Amino acid sequence: MSKSGILKSSIARKVAMALSAFFLMIFLLQHFAINSISLFSASAFNEVSHFMGTNFFIQFIMQPILIFAVVFHFIMGFILEARNMKARSVKYVKNNGNANSTWMSRNMLYSGLVILAFLGLHFYDFWIPEIMHKYVHVLPEDPTRYFGELQHKFVDPVRVGLYCVSFVLLALHLLHGFNSAFQSVGANNKYTRGLKKFGTAYAILIPLGFIVIAIFHHLNHC
Repeated sequence: MSKSGILKSSIARKVAMALSAFFLMIFLLQHFAINSISLFSASAFNEVSHFMGTNFFIQFIMQPILIFAVVFHFIMGFILEARNMKARSVKYVKNNGNANSTWMSRNMLYSGLVILAFLGLHFYDFWIPEIMHKYVHVLPEDPTRYFGELQHKFVDPVRVGLYCVSFVLLALHLLHGFNSAFQSVGANNKYTRGLKKFGTAYAILIPLGFIVIAIFHHLNHC
């Protein structure tokens, strides 16, 4: 492949990575909005969760798309990071990599692996039990069960600690990834400073919100 072809291929991968990141960030915001309802009203949380858990469009169209986006994002991230590490192994002989990039930008692969492990725990805690409830054991649907199930998952302090650590790493991952995604789609213009501020606020506040939810339910269940 020619150099121009390699460059175009690299740009295409970065754009695809950025688009999947935007989709996942929208999902994360929506997920946080729903979970935050549990801080104020058990009945409202049950109602919204029941709708999300029984709506055909969400369950059989959006959910598969979400799973695909997660898998695609991480596979593409590993591919891009492997290529970057290969390139850096040569360039760092001449340049000081620590001076030219942040710690987070050099360790996106490792934070991504931890986040992937967290997603595995999250699937084990919530998604798999939901699938078992609906399609394996085929238990009677109870629209009021969701709040109790949520609280039960945060009884164990070890699990709560793992969730908190994972969301701290997610915040660090987002601090670099948000701005990187916008750069990949060419958003370098007069709005760049505003986008960076928005990205920083998003990367800090959303993970912090999830941490607050986990600790709140842990303390209120004990």
